[in-house]
Amino acid sequence: MLGLKSPEHSLDRIIALCRDLTSNKGEALGTALAREVTRTYQHLNDEDRIVFFRWLKEELSPSPEGILKAAHAYAEEENRHTLLALMEAAEPPRQNLFRRINMAPGGTSELVNMRKLLRQAIRDEPELAVIDVDLQHLMNAWFNRGFLELRHINWETPADLLEKIMSYESVHEMSGWEDLKRRLADDRRCFAFFHPAMPDEPLIFVEVALVKGMSPSIQPILDEPINPDATVADHAIFYSINNCQAGLVGISFGNFLIKQVVMELQQELPKLKHFATLSPLPGFRQWLSSEIAAEASWITDAPDMEWLLRLEQEGKVTRENKSIHRALMRASARYLYHEKRGIAPLDPVARFHLGNGASIDRINYLGDTSENGMKNAWGMLVNYRYELSEVEQNHEAYINDGEISVSTEFSKLV
Repeated sequence: MLGLKSPEHSLDRIIALCRDLTSNKGEALGTALAREVTRTYQHLNDEDRIVFFRWLKEELSPSPEGILKAAHAYAEEENRHTLLALMEAAEPPRQNLFRRINMAPGGTSELVNMRKLLRQAIRDEPELAVIDVDLQHLMNAWFNRGFLELRHINWETPADLLEKIMSYESVHEMSGWEDLKRRLADDRRCFAFFHPAMPDEPLIFVEVALVKGMSPSIQPILDEPINPDATVADHAIFYSINNCQAGLVGISFGNFLIKQVVMELQQELPKLKHFATLSPLPGFRQWLSSEIAAEASWITDAPDMEWLLRLEQEGKVTRENKSIHRALMRASARYLYHEKRGIAPLDPVARFHLGNGASIDRINYLGDTSENGMKNAWGMLVNYRYELSEVEQNHEAYINDGEISVSTEFSKLV
């Protein structure tokens, strides 16, 4: 049924090892068995790993009959024993397997890599998603904020870790070591979260520019000469946030990271009064193209319809064309404020920052003139402002009522 090969084949071996690890024998051998499981998994090819995932689903799922029996017992008599029996019956046995694999040296890292491939496999085999539910449940506990270490990344950081920072940068690509050196200069900061089980692998990192005034464009932040006196800065601009581990998608780090970095910067530089982002609108151009192509949309009655159609046809944005400027400002404001996925904003970056308690401060026309910035959002960037006295209130209003906090300047566009 599962297409297993000869007993000496590593696929059969890992299944045998997993059975031992989840048995009473596993209690005695513990770490040694877990280490063998991780070693054997590393030698599987991707095809065999998919078969292994199928085995995890078929053999290590909870028994529906057992859950029903325990639920009836708990319904008839609610007490500690029937509750524990119900919890035990409902928990998939593979969760216990994953906990034991996690005991092995390198086990945490291997499980993160396993989840990365699993999430890819789910696209073709959605039924494997139940395994991802288990892994995400466990990783939410294993990667709890209390276990994470915040590190300041600077030019003295070991080279192998700096290389990883360069390779994981996905918002504003780095061209090499000189580019990285600029981003780690005296008027810049970079902070990353690490986990003790993965000490050489950043989980997420943020890059910060220390400047005077709100930054409307990314190019000066990336290219301007170094200002050696960061103490004159009154704004901290978070311009790049990067999740590094694809196997940790859905595990929330960013909200903790931003708030922790704000506290670190306030302690180091008391003159910093304002904290904001310079953020992309990753899906704006695609959304706008689909709206223009639709037979009926808000664009039909928009005062800027002519210019949006011309933009779509000619694909040209300039600073001199005030009509295109006005049209893109209004369209991007609509995209951020009115376009929803359920009750949350359609834009993923907006969902992240607004969920953290930020407010939409302003939209910046041609804030990112790079090839990527034009391809994704016609060069538009957004400042999300973090006013520390308002963050909690904004967060509660957003989570409970879907309210989006905006500045007076942005509200005029809406």
